[in-house]
Amino acid sequence: MKAVILEEFGGPEKLKFVDDFPKPEIKEDEVLVRVKAVALNHLDIWVRMGALAVKPELPHILGADVSGVVERVGSLVKNVKEGDEVVIAPGLSCGVCAECQSGDDNHCRYYDILGLATKGGYAEYVAVPARNVIKKPSNLSFEEASSYPLTFLTVWNALVDKGNIKPGDRVLIWGGSSGVGVAGIQLAKLFGAYVIATAGNEEKAKRCYQLGADLVINHYEEEVDKKVREVFKEGVDIVVDHVGSATFWKSVRSLKRGGKLVFFGTTTGDKAEIDIRYIFVREIDLQGVYMGRRASLFRITKLFERGLLKPVVDKVFDLKEAPEAHRYLEESRHFGKVVLRVD
Repeated sequence: MKAVILEEFGGPEKLKFVDDFPKPEIKEDEVLVRVKAVALNHLDIWVRMGALAVKPELPHILGADVSGVVERVGSLVKNVKEGDEVVIAPGLSCGVCAECQSGDDNHCRYYDILGLATKGGYAEYVAVPARNVIKKPSNLSFEEASSYPLTFLTVWNALVDKGNIKPGDRVLIWGGSSGVGVAGIQLAKLFGAYVIATAGNEEKAKRCYQLGADLVINHYEEEVDKKVREVFKEGVDIVVDHVGSATFWKSVRSLKRGGKLVFFGTTTGDKAEIDIRYIFVREIDLQGVYMGRRASLFRITKLFERGLLKPVVDKVFDLKEAPEAHRYLEESRHFGKVVLRVD
């Protein structure tokens, strides 16, 4: 089959297009999906660079966010059939441990993400457990459908499950133009929050406003935490931080007493210094987020079906153009998601 493979860690040039990679086999409880589109995430970049503690066996295939058509199903599969248009829930778990059985599958000790250690969707075909396959919203194209699973699932976990967002909450979202940023703006507004987003230029700020942001701060021109305090003297209720070292302490300082910092991602580094006294005196709640419950993706999908959430696809590249797509993402030229089309 056609695929973009990684034979050694490094820059975008390490991504190699081949047309003779072995087609995956499926087990009785698995589904073979013919990939139509796969969206990029920063996870792809970190895996490609070998920057994570978990390193896949090489050659590897990246890609967590996949949409496509069911090609074949195992003998035990009942939830989908051949020809169904589907999206794939990117979180992989054992399915039988106490955490999985209770719905906290992202706490499974064997948890993996498609494209992390398991071969992903930069290919014509991908094999996944049947429990990870969801019917694609009929009102979305394959490119649009591939754009939402990982980011919206993670932000749902951050805002809904961990943040306990409520109508009227004030929410700060870093990097409003990113995949998780556009998810955060939409979900926060859906729950009736006042949304402050950050962006790096006027055009991205304009598009954040179009998505529903109430205030957008240029994080290159202003000190975000100081600006937040100008607008809300007591601070905000929730901060969504997926940036890392450069923003972590600013996020803490933007919160009101008893506020929540929900964080994931380390684009600018994974080390941060904090004043512990500030945390406990103000009873700041620090909540780490790692993906989310698979069940939440069914709820998110229904919101897309009803038109209450909208996909934001910035640019679509052909599968062979994966190196160029990686450069485009790394240079932060995007607003929303970057997608590979797989014919």
